[in-house]
Order: sequence, then C-alpha cells, then structure tokens
Amino acid sequence: MRIIVCIKQVPGTNEVKIDTATNTIIRENVPAIINPFDTYAIEEAVRIKERAGAEVFGLSMGIPAASEMLKEAISLGIDKGVLMTDRKFAGADTLATSYALSRGIEKIGEYDLIICGKQATDGDTAQVGPSLARTLGIAYATDISKIIEIKSNKMCCLKITDDGYEEIEINLPALITVVKEINMPGLPSIKSMKEAKNSKIEILTFEDINADEDRLGLKGSPTQVRKTFVPVHEANNEMIEGTLEEKTEKLSDILLKLRTEVK
Repeated sequence: MRIIVCIKQVPGTNEVKIDTATNTIIRENVPAIINPFDTYAIEEAVRIKERAGAEVFGLSMGIPAASEMLKEAISLGIDKGVLMTDRKFAGADTLATSYALSRGIEKIGEYDLIICGKQATDGDTAQVGPSLARTLGIAYATDISKIIEIKSNKMCCLKITDDGYEEIEINLPALITVVKEINMPGLPSIKSMKEAKNSKIEILTFEDINADEDRLGLKGSPTQVRKTFVPVHEANNEMIEGTLEEKTEKLSDILLKLRTEVK
C-alpha cells in the first residue's frame, strides 16, 4: 500500500506580514511549523503503516526552507519527503495549489490513499483536499474522525457531520481529510530525529512536472484578494450598580441596545 500525506508549512507566529503588491503572505524569513492539522494526517498514515504495512510519502509545496519541515515529518515516521518548489508556484490560491499538487502526485506515481489535514491555519478554507481529489478524479471524504477498516479496494471510515457521526465506505484510491479527533500525534525519538536530519528530500521544480504554466501560481489563481487588514477589537466595560431590580432593568436596556446595533 502506498500513502501520500499532503503537508503544508504555515507561519509559526501571529505576526503575519502581507506583500502589498500581491496581497499574499510573506513566507521568507518567517518562523514556520507543520500545519497543526497535518500532524494528525501524518500520525494516521504512520499508524496505518505500522498496522497494515505501507510506504508513506510526504508531499509539500513551498519555499526551499520547507525541506526542513519535511525532515521533521520523516522523524515522525513517514518514509520519504517530496518538496515542490519554484517561483512559478508562488502566490497560488486553493485551485492553483490543488492543480500543482496533483501534478506532483502524478510524478510520485501510483498510490492507494491520500491523507490531508482538514484545513491550514493560515487560510482556514478547507478547500485544497476536496479540490485535489476532484482534479485527480478520485473519491474523497472530508472530516474523517476514525478509519475503521481498510480492505483491498475499500475503506470504512467514521465521518463527522452536523448531526453527529456517519459510517461511510469509500472506494480506493481515495483522498480523505482528517480532524483532530482521529488520533493524538506522537513525538519523534532522538534516534529518528538524528536519522531524519541526514535524510534527502526530493525536489520537484516546474521543469520536473508535466504542468500547464497558466494554471500555476498567481497566473492560475482566479481568487483576487482586494484588501487585507487586521481587525480592531474594542472592549468596553460597564459596572451596573443599584438594587436587583435596577440592575435587571439596566442590563435589559443594554442588551436591547446591542440587539438594535447588530441589526
């Protein structure tokens, strides 16, 4: 069995800077971490590997420094890291990202299962997983909280819904996005960290993949960011004094006023 885990490097700080020319996040020289949701995807792939036997690839698209993030993923148990990096990939929205990743996956070759984290903390769109599956033309399921069983060509999972949980069966090859309820990510051992430090990350550039340049990066991104800003949070405190009846009346007036302002 071959599993591909899509891993994204995200800013490890709340002080995110925006390129005013392109309205995209500046990622160079910014502390970065593995997207938290992707750590659950890595852990689940490693558990399948240990339970049923599998070869696990970690695939990421980003700046060259993201290779260190993939080495961290190797220390957590994946077998090989593949990094797609090229200026032509820069500034991609979810559609262009999905297309680029699909070309990277085709380069890796045959696979049985693709696992993604539910969403990335720097975008929170939760669009790349489903979009990637549609681009590849494979079945997919989102918000998976448990993999119950994997058969030769099917997989039984537990999916979180608005009404609770739903047990579903999906044909392989398939893509799933996982939520944090699926497991508790483990920590790397000292030995695995040392071994991962010396591991080799495969680099894929535009020249290495069979891709349409017009569908990559900013050029291939229909999403247009018009404006970015930091929201202003105002906190106003008011002490209500008086008798119980007076406090109740004042509180009622305040709530009615707030309700009117919201409308």
